Amino acid sequence: MDARKSVDVHAPPDEYYSESPALRTPGVHRSRSRNYQRTYPKYVHAGDDENNGDEEESVPGKTMSHRRSVRRRASIDDKTSHPRRFLVDIDIVEQILLEQEDTSGDFQITVADSGPKVLKVPTASSGGFRTFEVRGTYMLSNLLQEMALARDCGMNQIVIDEERLNENPVNRLSRMIRTTFWNGLVRCMDESGIAAICADPKNTKAGARPIIYVPFDDADAFEYYRGVARDLHDLHIKVVRLPRNITPQYVKSINDEFGILTLAAEVSRDAGGRLVYQPLPFVVPGGRFNEQYGWDSYFEALGLLVDGRWQLAKNMVDNFAYEIRHYGKILNANRSYYLTRSQPPFLTDMALKVYEALPAGDIERNRAWLRAALDAAITEYFNVWMCAPRLDEHTGLSCYHPTGIGMPPETESTHFDHTVQPFADRLGISVDMYKGMYARDEIHEPELDEYFVHDRAVRESGHDTSYRLERRCANLATVDLNCLLYKYEVDLADALDEHFGGKFAWTGGRELTAAEWRMRAETRRQNMNKYLWNERKGLYFDYDVVLREQSVYESVTAFWALWAGCATPAQARRLVDVGCRKFEVRGGLVSGTEES
Repeated sequence: MDARKSVDVHAPPDEYYSESPALRTPGVHRSRSRNYQRTYPKYVHAGDDENNGDEEESVPGKTMSHRRSVRRRASIDDKTSHPRRFLVDIDIVEQILLEQEDTSGDFQITVADSGPKVLKVPTASSGGFRTFEVRGTYMLSNLLQEMALARDCGMNQIVIDEERLNENPVNRLSRMIRTTFWNGLVRCMDESGIAAICADPKNTKAGARPIIYVPFDDADAFEYYRGVARDLHDLHIKVVRLPRNITPQYVKSINDEFGILTLAAEVSRDAGGRLVYQPLPFVVPGGRFNEQYGWDSYFEALGLLVDGRWQLAKNMVDNFAYEIRHYGKILNANRSYYLTRSQPPFLTDMALKVYEALPAGDIERNRAWLRAALDAAITEYFNVWMCAPRLDEHTGLSCYHPTGIGMPPETESTHFDHTVQPFADRLGISVDMYKGMYARDEIHEPELDEYFVHDRAVRESGHDTSYRLERRCANLATVDLNCLLYKYEVDLADALDEHFGGKFAWTGGRELTAAEWRMRAETRRQNMNKYLWNERKGLYFDYDVVLREQSVYESVTAFWALWAGCATPAQARRLVDVGCRKFEVRGGLVSGTEES
């Protein structure tokens, strides 16, 4: 065990567990395969009542069949000048740990479990002949997690430092996010990544071929993915070039042909003229996802930058710029049924924060990257948020209002049955028959059409679902959206002044100045004061652009004005005073009030 003295106790799992090659399972690496059979092994046993865990205990000859009843123990801070290491046979220890401690049967160890919270584990210094107690929910749950991570690294027997199990909880969580959890959320649309995406049930209907949709004018992507389809012929991938003009009618026509949309790549040609195409890795909001989402990506990027993962955050900005260039907007996510739907816009702040984190070596290259990112944001600003149907000309404010037609296809098959039922009853037909006829335009129902416009708008807002927005979202100039657009305007004014001499040659056809963006921001702030701010109530409220009145729903999104900086000092003080009394509860802020 002396060879492990130089090992960093808090190293990432692939480094920490790579120090014991003799213990590695032959031919296995990062292959998770847990065995949850509830059978007791013969040589690991729980702590006895008489032993307080301060001394190692010899275990030869003692079996689980002779185990005494175990008293539940609390966690302790047991520090020693001679840090312990445990010798763990993963299959054996995992089985006994789950059998004894996981009383809820969910393969986790939490405070809700009623086990004794103490387990004797063989020590490495004794070669496994003596044991020492691992105590308390925290250390036992860490032991379970470490065994799973070690198995991912191809290990079946490991040495674990006690310091790794009793590490400060905040430090451990931060370290795990930085070194392990981010890696589990990284996806890439290269050949290996496409194989996983094609297995995602969100990507296709049952029994249908997986589809990759490529923008009309991205010839390199089309060439690359046709090659991927040939190489992965067993997957029967279909590569489809999108039309130049992606209309709502076209998107509806492919509702039954779910597919993934391509994202950005590094593209070049080798000396022989052959395509070198490297799709950019990105981060997803959870393990079950395989696509890059809209506003989720902004918050992911903030975390990535904190942990020094600037390249991934930069890739995600590049993917958004690609979406704006080829699909017309930042999408809810890069799937075919999201082609008519955006999400809350955060691109300017995201791009500027990434720019600040870029290595300082190549100033001109970094500035060129920022120029491209801001150019995309300006295009999105004018072509998505400042034109019909999302812009309300009367107020000068913007609404969530995607252009999709009919029933959103990504929901569960019965999701809208309760909504459709009354209309089906009027015609004396089944719900399924009505939905099929409605989808084929054989039935025209304006009331249902309007319902789905608002339903799609709620999804675009990112606040699905909420009584605040239900059946009216597309008619609301929301506080949050207009705060975000105010932030865009201020960000662009500041960026033009700081990095581009106060002016910017937008590829959309004209030169823009910092002064123009400041004027736009001030105009929006005044419109927000006129239509969204309620001086008597001390809050911002959404404004119904059809009814021409403020909503009465009290929403915590009023606080977005503090982040965006559009509230005056007096408004901010009033907002904090009123808002905290209304929304602050134990644990944080609630999204709305009971009165609303």
